[in-house]
Amino acid sequence: MEKREFTASLVAGGCAGMCVDLTLFPLDTIKTRLQSQQGFTKAGGFRGIYAGVPSAAIGSFPNAAAFFVTYESTKSALGAHGALSAPHMAPVTHMLGASLGEVVACLIRVPTEVVKQRTQASLSSNTYQVLLATLREEGVRGLYRGYNSTVLREIPFSLVQFPLWEYLKAGTSTASGNIPLVLLDVWKTRGLMGLFSGTIPRVTSISLGGFIFLGAYEKVRRTLL
Repeated sequence: MEKREFTASLVAGGCAGMCVDLTLFPLDTIKTRLQSQQGFTKAGGFRGIYAGVPSAAIGSFPNAAAFFVTYESTKSALGAHGALSAPHMAPVTHMLGASLGEVVACLIRVPTEVVKQRTQASLSSNTYQVLLATLREEGVRGLYRGYNSTVLREIPFSLVQFPLWEYLKAGTSTASGNIPLVLLDVWKTRGLMGLFSGTIPRVTSISLGGFIFLGAYEKVRRTLL
């Protein structure tokens, strides 16, 4: 990968991560509190829905940047020569790149998620206090609690999302980063319900998150290149 492409992937990935994390943060807070053992209301309900946002803001840029740099580097290395350079092997390259990207990105994502979620479920503590408490009581290992399960959760999604994304980029104008065009297309084909498909916060977050994440990444990367 050339230096210019590396920089573009780094910056574009970081910007995409920040866009999706900060835009959908309230939904993430609601999801976390719904899953809390103490119950939605005791975990904070609809109060302080931006609790934990410093952790998300700090981690979102390097997390997404690490993913896309790994993804693009893997694509470049595997697609340059050898068996995986054949056109029909492109989906395999994209799957491997996405999987490695998730493994690397989760090294940054998991600690920020641990701190963020604990802050979201405890309005009596701020992000800094939760971080100190975690390190004091559990050490650095506490920040990586759930790392394996997070990677195993993210990889299957990426195995489907990224080969499909790459295919759509080469086969349709709706993946060109033209957001109004995408919205119009969804409106025409699926109506208003299509724009707001999914009622559970996790489903909504994934749908909107992927739209914002990949759209922002492509837009910034094309601008830089």
